[in-house]
Amino acid sequence: MSEKQTFHDRVSVERQDDGVAQVRLMRPDKMNALDPAMFDGIIAAGEHLCEAKGVRAVVLSGEGRSFCAGIDITTFGDAGKNEGQPIIARTHRNANKFQEVAMVWRRVPAPVIAAIHGVCFGGGMQIASGADIRIAHPQSRMAIMEMKWGLVPDMGGYALWRGLVRDDVLRELVYTNREFSGEEAVGLGLATRCADDPLAEANALAAEIASRNPQAIRGAKRLANAMQDDDTDALLLAESEEQSAIIRQPNQVEAVMAGMQKRAPVFSD
Repeated sequence: MSEKQTFHDRVSVERQDDGVAQVRLMRPDKMNALDPAMFDGIIAAGEHLCEAKGVRAVVLSGEGRSFCAGIDITTFGDAGKNEGQPIIARTHRNANKFQEVAMVWRRVPAPVIAAIHGVCFGGGMQIASGADIRIAHPQSRMAIMEMKWGLVPDMGGYALWRGLVRDDVLRELVYTNREFSGEEAVGLGLATRCADDPLAEANALAAEIASRNPQAIRGAKRLANAMQDDDTDALLLAESEEQSAIIRQPNQVEAVMAGMQKRAPVFSD
């Protein structure tokens, strides 16, 4: 039996029996463009999954024709006037609200897989970049769009693109805001792979991840998150600490040995 919740009428989270959580952006009439309620809904959904027990993998997708068309600029005209300095203020740990819609997916303990179809522009591109893995339709339309409006990307993209995109390639994409396909995104480093049905592919991958040791998966995500920032000494110690925490848990050694002996291991949360 699945359990479904909705956040700010914009984002749904449905938790399945296998430990996979389906997160869907729900503004299909606007290609899931980001209005204030969508920002609040995405952050609330991410925070919910940060605390939820038993979630082993997350699939992030958009309803309707597109993943996310970016910011709905018609709804943000007076944001700066009405909120003082919302961009500078660190309202969500080390981020502001606009950055948190992307960064929150790195804080979710379980791996997050974005299924990209249709349009994925601007803020949508940065939200997808917050996922661990991105599966895109070959003909999906993608762009780092902000320069079109005379702005810099400011929703966490630069922090998330480290290690994904070659420096000069990223500069070209930002400076020109040129559009590229999902197929090209794989070569650029902004998508993991392509699929004709990205959501089905993401669901299959999520089910595979959900069958693994959840403690090891969460530990591997923490190490991956630290890899771009920590020095070698810190990473080596973090590896040892993660492994030690796993093998100290009851029954974990037996489960690992069963896997090595090619029997189906059973891992608990």
